[in-house]
Amino acid sequence: MTRANPIDTSQADFTFRGHKRLRLVVAGFALGFAVLVGKLGWLTLVEGGQVNRTAQFDAKVRIPRPDITDRHGNVLATDIPVSSLYADPAKMIDVDEAVELLTGALPELNAKDLRRKLDKRKRRFVWIKREVSPGQRELIHNMGIPGVGFRAETRRIYPMGKLASHVLGSVDVDSHGIAGLEKFLDDQGALYTASLAETERAASMPAQTSIDVRVQHAVTDELRKSITKFSAKAAAGIVLRSDTGEVLSLVSLPDYSPNNPKDALKSENVNRVTAGVFELGSIVKAVTFAMALDAGTATLNSRYDARYPLVIGRARINDFHAKRRILSVPEIFMFSSNIGTGKMALDVGLDGHQAFLRKMGFFDRLTTELPEAAKPLLPKKWGKLVTVTASFGHGFAVQPLQGATVAAALLNGGKLIPPTLLRRDAETAEALAQQVIKPSTSADMRYLFKLNVDKGTAGKAGVPGFRVGGKTGTAEKVVNGRYSKNHRLNSFVGAFPMDDPKFVILIMLDEPKPLPETHGYATSGWNAVPTAGKVIARIAPLLGVMPKFDETSSGKLKKYKTRVLKERKKADTQASLAGAGQ
Repeated sequence: MTRANPIDTSQADFTFRGHKRLRLVVAGFALGFAVLVGKLGWLTLVEGGQVNRTAQFDAKVRIPRPDITDRHGNVLATDIPVSSLYADPAKMIDVDEAVELLTGALPELNAKDLRRKLDKRKRRFVWIKREVSPGQRELIHNMGIPGVGFRAETRRIYPMGKLASHVLGSVDVDSHGIAGLEKFLDDQGALYTASLAETERAASMPAQTSIDVRVQHAVTDELRKSITKFSAKAAAGIVLRSDTGEVLSLVSLPDYSPNNPKDALKSENVNRVTAGVFELGSIVKAVTFAMALDAGTATLNSRYDARYPLVIGRARINDFHAKRRILSVPEIFMFSSNIGTGKMALDVGLDGHQAFLRKMGFFDRLTTELPEAAKPLLPKKWGKLVTVTASFGHGFAVQPLQGATVAAALLNGGKLIPPTLLRRDAETAEALAQQVIKPSTSADMRYLFKLNVDKGTAGKAGVPGFRVGGKTGTAEKVVNGRYSKNHRLNSFVGAFPMDDPKFVILIMLDEPKPLPETHGYATSGWNAVPTAGKVIARIAPLLGVMPKFDETSSGKLKKYKTRVLKERKKADTQASLAGAGQ
């Protein structure tokens, strides 16, 4: 019987030991892979959110806001690089030492608050101070505090300080627009920014405004002088191109520096031009005249009885400087007669009056690029008395910019053009324009405006050679629920040169006081009007308006009136012949 070969135990032992080593190697690789996967998972799930947030933050701060410039390219707002100080509490070695060093370098820091932030070791990112100075950055960097670092950011600065602050608005610490054009740029979203961006340089082309810094400075300077001279509470001014709707100057005083945006929160620093609504007083009479002339219920030759007060129910409407006689339409405008203006409105009728005001935009909130836009305050019920009082600007309030926009339409040939704070060309303006009155009516209004400066209540706005026209307004303010004769909002709206009135100006003074040189009067003709004259004298040459001294103003008015009357007579004759033919 053959015996089986015995097992080779030495070879089996070797094979077993080989498999054991292989398992150990595999287990080692598996353990290493598991550690690697775990670490990656930790980074993705736990720290990934912070990494993503940081990456997003860096992306935001690296895409600069567009510069804002005036119409000539002068920089009004721009970004500069700054450093901000942060900490990673998880990397802190000695919190107490870090707090001591940081508060020594930055005394404005609160040690207790800083320690509370740094003690949260699970947090990977906390701000210590935004926008540190270069000197502070160097000092802290040299301290070598573990877990403390700097992040590159941008800071918004306004090189011209307070100039045009209500137009520009401001941004918060994260460079988000919070008011004015800055907020408008943000509200347009990425599409607006992308349309300006040069992707190769990660930069944005400037956003060019309609503002002319030369005009803005002149208006601001003259308004400040008038506030001081007449002890006024506040002032506002607008210069508008009547052919494009571009706002060349928008001033509201008191103002603030957008470099310190907290000052914008003070109630006295509100933007009165768009964020406030006011009764513009007799300025609105110009709208009533245009309505009556356009409707054909009045002509420049019409006459109205102003010998007695206009009685509506229990109300008696009187004139400030009553003439107590029959007045022609030009005289009603020059003397600013409430009686005559009220009768002109009644001839048009209540429905016609409301329809005209609605067509001129007075029933709607005026919207521009500025987010700060107040809604008009209108009478709840519209009766006969309301029509009369509204005809001379009493009882309803609108934005001053709204008043200037309508005035431009009365003088530019009858086209209502939405105002803008950004550059606009003539073609775009023409596409937006709405014909609200006939060109012949606009010609009549230009005559009345010019007449009022040459011979009426707006005489102090006249500037030799620059052919100024305008209308005054003195409105009583409501104090404790009642109209007060001692609290006035004075205004003047005008244009120049009246042979081609491209530039409309509105000046407003809040509660100016009488002076000995004003003979105790504090009405518009003694303060707002001369202020406008000083502004026009400064800005007309800047705007390329050439003075003309070859003919007297009275001679021009006479010729102008003769031409207007001839045109009217010819039109009436043609209308009569057409009627007879039917």
